[in-house]
Amino acid sequence: MIGTVINVGSVVLGSGVGLVAGQAIPDRVHETVFKGLGLLTLVIGVKMSLESTNVLILLGSILSGALIGEGLRLQAILDRIGERLKDRFGGRGRFSEAFVTSSLVFCVGPMTILGSLHDGLSGNYELLATKSMLDLFASLAFAATLGAGVLFSAITVLLFQGGLTLSATFLDGRLTDAMVAEMTACGGLMMLGIGFILLDVSKPRVANFLPSLVISPFIVWVLAG
Repeated sequence: MIGTVINVGSVVLGSGVGLVAGQAIPDRVHETVFKGLGLLTLVIGVKMSLESTNVLILLGSILSGALIGEGLRLQAILDRIGERLKDRFGGRGRFSEAFVTSSLVFCVGPMTILGSLHDGLSGNYELLATKSMLDLFASLAFAATLGAGVLFSAITVLLFQGGLTLSATFLDGRLTDAMVAEMTACGGLMMLGIGFILLDVSKPRVANFLPSLVISPFIVWVLAG
């Protein structure tokens, strides 16, 4: 769990610095930085989505995940959590959007999955330490533009990455490279959705695609069998 603790600390630190710095940044700069983050997120999403070796697996995973996510109303659940945190801690403005968006950005990448597994299996948290540095700067930029909701995404990182780390023994040997590649591709499509939100192009319910991260390795396993 050391890697996750470091990662949580980096998000908290980056968010804190971003909140302080954001108060001194003019609105026009906020807007430009915000759009820059959106464009960067699109680039990352495209790169991740190209990890797929079979577009039909990606298609099946995303569509199935969307149906399950819509049925479970995952986006609505995360939005409600964001609103409750906002009410509890006196957040303002785009608090809920900041919480949900940053939580997804910090948790859907391949470094989250692989780093958590390495940490849980061998205690090697080098990959999560690297991710922590990236999240430090990302949380700083997000907090400066979106606000305090980014700070509370550290809770999501703790629960999600911590859960993966604790589940590492069970997952050891079960997640193949092909499975991770398809999970990465699904995460990439979600990153594209987040990019569209940041650019104010569209408002897809990105959290409802989260089940695809579980479905994609299952489809790979079925086809391999």
